[in-house]
Parts: sequence; structure tokens; C-alpha cells
Amino acid sequence: MFVFTASPLPGDAAANLHKIFSPTIDQASFQPDLQRLKSLTAGYVAFCPSPWPAPGLVVTSEISGQSEVWLPLDMIRPVFERLYRKVLRYPPILSSTPFSGASSWASIVAAFPEFIKHCCTPASLLDALLTDDELREKFIFWSFMPRRFYGAGSNRYPGQTVFVREWLQGRTLKTVRCLDAACGDGESSYALASLVLESGVRVDKCSVEGWTMDPLEVWCAAHSCFPHDARRQAGFRAATGQLFSGGGHKCLTFLQADLLNAPVTERFDLIVCNGLLGGPIISDVSQVEMIAQNLTALLQPGGLLLVADHFHAGWKKRLPTAVIAGRFAECGLRVREAGEGLAAEG
Repeated sequence: MFVFTASPLPGDAAANLHKIFSPTIDQASFQPDLQRLKSLTAGYVAFCPSPWPAPGLVVTSEISGQSEVWLPLDMIRPVFERLYRKVLRYPPILSSTPFSGASSWASIVAAFPEFIKHCCTPASLLDALLTDDELREKFIFWSFMPRRFYGAGSNRYPGQTVFVREWLQGRTLKTVRCLDAACGDGESSYALASLVLESGVRVDKCSVEGWTMDPLEVWCAAHSCFPHDARRQAGFRAATGQLFSGGGHKCLTFLQADLLNAPVTERFDLIVCNGLLGGPIISDVSQVEMIAQNLTALLQPGGLLLVADHFHAGWKKRLPTAVIAGRFAECGLRVREAGEGLAAEG
């Protein structure tokens, strides 16, 4: 389990990145793969008519079909999945990568960011990743943390924020221990810490933990770093800058954790679990029930647990709110509507 405290210092970021990310790779072990991809590419270029895959290309079914004939993903995907395993010092969540669910190599290339747009064939991409350490680092982060997953801002649930602020004002807690379950890139964790500190709780009496399954997210959250996306990093640092400059980040810790197998910790006064339950990430009723039980076990008697999923609302919503509410009620919690979601109290 990876645990990183929030720190703005580049030295801390570099040291922690080394714990999860190998700075070197055995190029020789990938040479047979590279030669096979070069052969595939040569055939594709020689016999397949344009348009060839390119960033921003509108991929029609015909283009996707041609791509699959000459550059079949079943021959390409295993190579890059092996690269992920070699670079990362933990078993990666491969379902998060661009190769998971892709219809063709063309559809993957169409979404390429600026820094790899010159590598439009699998051979050219692999060759570049093997020889360019900085490019490889950016590619790995882009693969597991694409822009579509993030960037909605720290106050995605303004109604919930108001509810938490009123709850904090109505209590006389000298210490407040908070959990941002499924924290993602950590933006909501920083917002939660700011909210608690603004209520009058001292930094040394406040504790906010952000939990997520992906160690790359843990690292990005702790250090406000996004090597693959300079614009996102600048926006994130602008949003968290005041907290860092005032020393408020000292109450923040981020760790790798799976809510289906929650680590044993001290209990929390306030738990927030947003963007996880009822949508495409967790919609199996038995898993929702298990997470409800685990979160209830982590909640202090008299504590507050908030659940919302505005991000996956509409056509992505797979479980009615009443079903989720019922699972928490079965755990002995009092459940009611709050902001954009539910509040459950012990």
C-alpha cells in the first residue's frame, strides 16, 4: 500500500515517484516485439489506403476496420500492457488504459495528446517510449489518468458543500478526522480540508485522508503534479495554492486503498464518497452492499457519511438512489437526502 503525505517540494515528489515508477527499462527485452510491430506497420503502409490514423481523426467504421485488418489490437495490446507492467512497481489497473475497450489502433491514435502525436504507428510509439525516459513517463500518466476522467473542479457538489459547512458549524468537535473515499486526483480532498479549516478547526486538529486504488493518482494528489498535462497541473496548483502557502496541506494524506477491502484504521467523523456508487464504476448491488458495510465500520458514532454521483448521472446511472440508500439503511444508518446525494448518520 502506497501512502504519501501532501508536499509541494520537488524532492519529495521525485522520491515518491521512484517508489512506484521505474526510471529505466530493459530495451533489449522489447526488441522482438518492436520488430514484429515494425513488420505490421510496413504492411499497413504498403497496402492500406489513406487516411491513416492521426490525432484528431474522425474514425469511421471503415477506418477502424482497415486498422484492425493491418494493425490488430490483439497483437499490439499485449506489448504495451507488458510495458506498463515493466515500468510500474505494482500490478497496474489495465482496464484504465486506452487499450481497454478500444475498437482499433486508429481510435487510440485519434485521442493522442500533443506530446506523442508524432508516434502514429505502434512501432514508432514503442521505439520512442523505450528510448525517451521523459516521454515514457508522460505516456504512462496519460494512459492511466486521461483528461476525460478529471477536471470538473473541486466543487462539483455545491449543495453537498453547503450541507457539510452547516454540519461543521453545528458541532463542537475539537478534532475532525475526514475521509475522502474514492478521491481520484485529490482535488476534492484539498477542498474538504479547506472547508474544515475554514470552520475554525486548527491544522494540527484536522486530518483528511484521500483514498484511491491507483498509486499514480495517490502520487499526483499528494504532489499536485501531472507530468502529462501542464495545463491541468497549473489549474490544480492554482486551486490548492492558498492551502499550501498557509500550511493547511499538513493535514492531508493520500493512500492506495480498495473500498471493497478497506484497510483497518481509526474511525472518521466525516466520510465523503462521491462519483463511485451507482454508476459505471460500482453498480453491482453486492459490491455496493459491501462498500456500505465497510464505510459504516469506518464511521464514528454520530459521524456523517455523504454519498453522491453527479458525474455519472443520467444515462450512466445504473442503480436508483433508493437502492443505494437502502444498503446504508440496512447498516443501521439514518439516511436522508443532502445536497446532490445522500447523507447517512450513525
